[in-house]
Amino acid sequence: MDKTTGKHFVLVHGACHGAWCWYKVATLLRSKGHKVTILDLAASGVNEKQAQDVHSFSVFLEPLMEFMDSVAEEDKVVLVGHSMGGVGLSVAMERFPQKIAVAVFATAYMLSPDLDLVTISSEVEKKRESFMDSQLSFDKGLDGGPTSVLFGPKLMESKMYQLSPPEDLTLATMLVRPYSLNPHTDAKSLDEIRVTKERFGLVPRVYVVADQDILLLEEMQRWMIESNPPEEVKVIKGSDHMIMFSKPRELFVCLEEISQQYC
Repeated sequence: MDKTTGKHFVLVHGACHGAWCWYKVATLLRSKGHKVTILDLAASGVNEKQAQDVHSFSVFLEPLMEFMDSVAEEDKVVLVGHSMGGVGLSVAMERFPQKIAVAVFATAYMLSPDLDLVTISSEVEKKRESFMDSQLSFDKGLDGGPTSVLFGPKLMESKMYQLSPPEDLTLATMLVRPYSLNPHTDAKSLDEIRVTKERFGLVPRVYVVADQDILLLEEMQRWMIESNPPEEVKVIKGSDHMIMFSKPRELFVCLEEISQQYC
């Protein structure tokens, strides 16, 4: 990729959200001449699938994997994931390492060959108080557990968007969709997201810490970083979990700096 031209950013959302949550950052990137691809994962945003149709990570991540398959190797992308979108980044790195210039984990789940999603989720849940007013579905759940979750307005206001503009919280309450938990409980599905040093390890990683995140606490972000050290760690001060809403310009500047260094 030519350092003098715009870069190609691929933005991946987290649970219950969709491509819409990147509208501020995408606008800033495009205003500087960058190409931006924003994807709705399965049962997210305007994707037609429903949460009950998503029984595995392969289904959930299919839009991202199909897109990455279509990318020409000479068009290496800057892959950016937020929150649970970090799982998608990790899998894309494993499958398409030659097509990714750098992977940016923005207060995101970051897998490694020695740190799987079950372990990370278990540690996160120990620190999380509750899902508050979120709606849990138990329709045919494995072992009686919930099959999907829809973040509630009070949870989002107090734990996710507490430092974000109120209009963005309003937008979120209108657009969030249920997130399937079935992939998290199916052994075959969990096997689909395992990564290796031989492939995942080929891609440079940068972790962006949100220091006021109270959904994925800074100590949990730091724990993932220490367990699986990336090439670089950046901190955006005063950011809640929804880093693209609370600090969009700071995240944009951060992404531009990363692209200049790694592309």
